[in-house]
Amino acid sequence: MRLPPFHRYRRFSQIAAVFVLGMVTGAALYNAIYHMGYNVLWVNNQDLRIQIEQYRNDIETLKKYNNTSTVIREIKVRTEDSRAKEGSAALDTVTVKEILRKLVSDLEPMRGRSMFDIDSDGKLARLLLDGKTYTVREKEYAVQIRTMLVMEGVLQIWVEISPYKRS
Repeated sequence: MRLPPFHRYRRFSQIAAVFVLGMVTGAALYNAIYHMGYNVLWVNNQDLRIQIEQYRNDIETLKKYNNTSTVIREIKVRTEDSRAKEGSAALDTVTVKEILRKLVSDLEPMRGRSMFDIDSDGKLARLLLDGKTYTVREKEYAVQIRTMLVMEGVLQIWVEISPYKRS
């Protein structure tokens, strides 16, 4: 049995190899672009879900306490930039939003409280939540409360989130 000479098909093999390599590269590039777009969509979806949950709680509280003007009706938690410390990387936005969602659920008993009793409630919240660790995506993060402000029925809290370091 004779084998045909391979040098006849060498050019065709090279062209086919370049074509297949181009297909693989194109598929990988398309997949990367698709997943990047999907990730942006997922992050926006998570942000909107957290906002919807916050708005539902605010509407429920506003309906419940619409006749009283001296109670905490809304709780807004904001983060301070914790990159001021050297050697710490910026946190993922999804992680920060998940931690804020858990923190707001921990602060939920503050809704409906009198604004004039905030000093005792604020001390209690600071003692309970300052330095508390939250686990998100199998990683632990510590939360430090920096500022608490009550104005016109809105409790605003500024926190600093950093990765938890075990001693």
